[in-house]
Amino acid sequence: MKTSDKYHKWVEWSEEDQVYIGKCPDLITGIHGDDPQQVYKELCEVIEDIIHHFDFEKRPLPSPQVRPMRDVA
Repeated sequence: MKTSDKYHKWVEWSEEDQVYIGKCPDLITGIHGDDPQQVYKELCEVIEDIIHHFDFEKRPLPSPQVRPMRDVA
């Protein structure tokens, strides 16, 4: 498993901003764009860059805290 796989990330539509917003709250506030697939791709690239930056500076990454919600049946 890649380190980036430990962090929950998603893309959602913002009615207020009229764009898709990609989020990974454990590492960044988010990115935005018009195409949800492109936003997700860019979000993943930014997360990889952040992880490499932390590694380069020999700083520990924040622990993943945000988890997807489960359906409760």
